[in-house]
Amino acid sequence: MQDAFGRNITYLRLSVTELCNLRCRYCMPPEGIQKRLHEDMLTQEETLLAVKVAAKLGISKVRITGGEPLVKKNILALCQGVADTEGIEELCLTTNGTLLPGLADSLLAAGVRRINISLDTLNPDTYARITRVGKLSDALSGLHAALAAGFEKVKINAVLMGGVNDGEIGSLAELSRAYPVDVRFIELMPMPGSQAFKEAAFVPGEAVLKALPELMPVPQEDGVASLYTLPGAKGRVGLIRPLSCQFCGTCDRLRLTADGRIKPCLHQPLEYPIKGLSEQQMQAQFRRAIQNKPPWHGELSSQSPSRAGRPMHRIGG
Repeated sequence: MQDAFGRNITYLRLSVTELCNLRCRYCMPPEGIQKRLHEDMLTQEETLLAVKVAAKLGISKVRITGGEPLVKKNILALCQGVADTEGIEELCLTTNGTLLPGLADSLLAAGVRRINISLDTLNPDTYARITRVGKLSDALSGLHAALAAGFEKVKINAVLMGGVNDGEIGSLAELSRAYPVDVRFIELMPMPGSQAFKEAAFVPGEAVLKALPELMPVPQEDGVASLYTLPGAKGRVGLIRPLSCQFCGTCDRLRLTADGRIKPCLHQPLEYPIKGLSEQQMQAQFRRAIQNKPPWHGELSSQSPSRAGRPMHRIGG
């Protein structure tokens, strides 16, 4: 289905929980979140019905997110249900990786084909500082578990933060030389409730190109990352630049929050509730969301923060 600006909407980012076992500064408050009532969140049946409705309207790719999706007790059943939905051709999952050692093989068996792992640093102290409660060794074990399981693609997402991890661009990029992974550097977004965003914290994607002059451009794929490779690398380096090089003109995605609200744009407050609706009513809401998808997300900077209306953990990574 096309939106009002001729963009084909084929990608759904599906948040299955607001909860997480980490407390990353750019996503969550230090005390974590107040757990909401079970009846306020989408049930498994409602979630899978929403995916079915979305697929009938042209959604062919689903990425499961959170919070941290692997803390969800029924995550394998959800993955299997999405993978089995007629019309869904690609199922991906984004995780902090710390729980992958016990779940990677089962996720692959449940239909997940691609895994993105959030890994902002290779320094244990910095990892503890960013996540507040996490251990780098757990995340690295998750990376190795994902590689061993045999997913079609493993990607590493690193959010750039000035004075925190901008000195690690080279060491993070080296992971693409050592392993068959894509390392994507993401510009820090000024999200509501973020504890990380100050003007000095913003590092443009261009800093990666300056730090790694040996990067060579490679053919681009569908998606938001500009792709490069290091000489002799097994994987690639990607730049995701929502602030310095916004890509709204080709945006093909919707987001569905864990409490059942369709967001046509990450950085706009517009939401369409679907919890408790029939299949026909859900379809009408998806159609409204697609037709009212804005042409761009608006100005983003430390002076112009996101108008998302929710912190990141309540939207989905």
